[in-house]
Amino acid sequence: MSDDYYEILGVERDADVATIKRAYRKAAVRFHPDKNPDDPEAEHNFKLAAEAYAVLSDAEKRAVYDRYGKEGLKGRAGFPGFDQETFGDFSDILGDLFGFGSIFGGAGGGRRRARGGRDLRYDLEIEFEEAVHGLETKIKVPRLEACETCDGSGAQEGGVETCSQCRGQGQVAYRQGFFTIARPCNQCGGNGRRITNPCDDCTGRGRIEAERTLTVRIPPGVDEGVRIRIGGEGEAGASGSHAGDLYVVLHVREHELFRREDRDLYCEVPVSFSQAALGAEIVVPTLDGEEKLTVPPGTQSETSFRLRGLGVASLRGGGRGDQYVLVRVRTPKSLNDDQRRLLQELSEHDGAEVNEPGLFDRVKNIFS
Repeated sequence: MSDDYYEILGVERDADVATIKRAYRKAAVRFHPDKNPDDPEAEHNFKLAAEAYAVLSDAEKRAVYDRYGKEGLKGRAGFPGFDQETFGDFSDILGDLFGFGSIFGGAGGGRRRARGGRDLRYDLEIEFEEAVHGLETKIKVPRLEACETCDGSGAQEGGVETCSQCRGQGQVAYRQGFFTIARPCNQCGGNGRRITNPCDDCTGRGRIEAERTLTVRIPPGVDEGVRIRIGGEGEAGASGSHAGDLYVVLHVREHELFRREDRDLYCEVPVSFSQAALGAEIVVPTLDGEEKLTVPPGTQSETSFRLRGLGVASLRGGGRGDQYVLVRVRTPKSLNDDQRRLLQELSEHDGAEVNEPGLFDRVKNIFS
């Protein structure tokens, strides 16, 4: 590996701190001693990547390095070499990737936090109208909840003692080459304590199975697949740690009249030949009730009309969409004597031969 800090991390010399951080994390994961046991080269590269990040993530040290190189850093705190204080806690870089918050014993130590509860998913089916207008409903969620008897501790009063192996820290330090690695204590599971007198109700688990009824508020304008997060309503965490979240995933039933495209609604309305030819005022359905629509004379089949503001509200604000009404000219399947006579007269005025075979079938096709 090169001894140039930018080349070590594989970034350009004008890279910002976020880019440098991402590059360091990638290198740290690749060369971490846990993933490369008994590999001196990987250990050396891990050290170089940490050293490079310590310099390039610090504006003052980076400026000195850019101007004078490594020689300019000599005599400064932590250089040359590895500045352990800078890396006392890797949790912001590596998170829980290796199962612990700090990988250096004695630096940024402290008791290991118990993991929080699991996130839960609940699939909820709602009506088309409810997705458009929003609603408030109740759901029943089966989950693990903190035991009320022991307040999630898993022990009766006085039934907890400090772990003798890790002395309450929840982790045990091991020497591995250049590093001191902190691992979860296998005797207490990383909790730093042991239960000597378990709770009768939860038998020491700290959690019990329960079904909780929750109120869910669904805003207007949701659509298929939208997830609503309810913080802290997932499963309770172990040893009294924080609960996970609940995600309600929505599924919208289809409507017999309306279909939706983004914020707009679409429906089809039949009109008679005379209404389309002469014009008429008709009543059309909307999700807000009935509305009057003026069909002008000479309207052709499949003409679309817009009703402003009668569509779906946007979840991001900005008002509602529109509703589009598609009119279809309806051709009667059977005619009485008066209707047949009038159509024959109309046909004569149009210059058509009323006795021509298949004439009325073609008329139906024209207006269907």
